[in-house]
Amino acid sequence: MGRGDLTSREWSLLRAHLPPAGGRGGRWSDHRMVVNGMLFRVRTGVPWRDLPERYGSWKTVCERHRRWSADGAWDRILQAVQADTDLAGRVDWSMAGVDSTSCRAHQHAAGARKARPRVPRKGTTPRHHRPDEGLGRSGGGLTCKIHLAGEGGCRPLASLVTPGQWGDAPQMTEVLGRIRVPRLLGGRPRTRPGRVSGDKAYSSRRNRRYLRRRQIKHTIPEPKNQRANRRRKGSAGGRPSGFDQEHYRRRNEVERTVNRLKNFRAVATRYEKRAYVFHGTVTAATVRLWLRP
Repeated sequence: MGRGDLTSREWSLLRAHLPPAGGRGGRWSDHRMVVNGMLFRVRTGVPWRDLPERYGSWKTVCERHRRWSADGAWDRILQAVQADTDLAGRVDWSMAGVDSTSCRAHQHAAGARKARPRVPRKGTTPRHHRPDEGLGRSGGGLTCKIHLAGEGGCRPLASLVTPGQWGDAPQMTEVLGRIRVPRLLGGRPRTRPGRVSGDKAYSSRRNRRYLRRRQIKHTIPEPKNQRANRRRKGSAGGRPSGFDQEHYRRRNEVERTVNRLKNFRAVATRYEKRAYVFHGTVTAATVRLWLRP
């Protein structure tokens, strides 16, 4: 076992949720070796061709990561690992924090063809495929943004990749809508935390209505301009939104979650041309965080 590879405990938690090790044309290579190769690349950010020889053919590792990103296998693996952790009672549902982080795109991430990308099966579109490829251009160059919701244990519950210039507030509903943790003992999947916290960037009437409709408490500060505008309207401006300073002190949990996620160099800097492949890279890093004790 090399540095950073899956331990025997982590492999025992993961192996039951992996796709069958077989496919057209023969059996796949050993799952553990290839999965360790994928996680090594996510952790270090090296080019696929520079993977150490102990992980086998770099092309096999790269192609399997692309396939799992395209057909949503990484998302299914993440939900299964989250379900196991929730069954053990190690998921903090009392509060979920929402936040975003910008990732600089490497020059190799540019230049994707505008035509629909190659997919595993004819006539299908990869999950999380975006026509804009999740890239935006600003004064600093090409960037993308990762929006996420994290639980109290500093692990992401769901994530979303968008171009770097997109705002935070409009993406909150989509990120929270992606939270879906199955219940292994039966019942509907868990989709609602007890409370949601966010900074001033997430303060909007649309977001507050969405949270009230789903019966989720919120701790989101109101910016000065919104507060002044509400007071200017008088009774027509509505009542001030509730804000609990004690709950807001837990805001650092989602910021620590972002920090842990960006310790993976292939997440901190985007190298993939396709948005769905980069989403798979972010999800693979998330799975690695959930496997840790």
